[in-house]
Amino acid sequence: MPDHAARAAMTGHHVDLWWIPVGAGGHVVVHTSRWWESLRARRAHRRPRPLFHAALEVTNGPDGYVVEMAPVWGQPRGPRGVVAQGPVGIAWFSASPFFRYEIRCWRDGTIPDLEWAVGPPNQFLLAAEDACALIGRISRAPQLTWGRDVFGIGDMWNSNSLISWLLESAGIDAAALAPPDGGDAPGWHSGIAAAHSPEHSGTAGEQGTADHP
Repeated sequence: MPDHAARAAMTGHHVDLWWIPVGAGGHVVVHTSRWWESLRARRAHRRPRPLFHAALEVTNGPDGYVVEMAPVWGQPRGPRGVVAQGPVGIAWFSASPFFRYEIRCWRDGTIPDLEWAVGPPNQFLLAAEDACALIGRISRAPQLTWGRDVFGIGDMWNSNSLISWLLESAGIDAAALAPPDGGDAPGWHSGIAAAHSPEHSGTAGEQGTADHP
């Protein structure tokens, strides 16, 4: 894959949206997610769909940033560009790293399991000021509870919600985007709903501790 500097030389300022199969790389979550999707499909009287995790790379001139949301536990030591944290499942337990997630804006970072991404990324060109604004908005993302249907739309808040919120807030039509191969990205619609909510459109939420990018 070309590095950030090479992509910057081609287009200057842009966002790459990657679709990575949930559980790529042989993680245990591949089995739990399949069970969850099978149950969900049975309730909806449809066939199970492949599930995807979304990640962003933002190229801002010579600088590249990886944007993701992931559980705090099980992460390697060292800086990862963490700009905020939020609760998982039950907000009361968020003092434990097992019940917290982290939001990353990692300068010159890497996306785990990128080698399993399906197809080339969706790329969106940006003006320089819009790329800077997008990067600055990441630390102000809603820190809602992972796994909760915050907006009552049948879609939970999770890592995909961060990505769709960020794209929609940047003026990119996230509702027009979908994973490849007829797949599903749980949480995607929740992020779009948050982007259109006055409370969560980009200024709400306390900023967490950060190893800033």
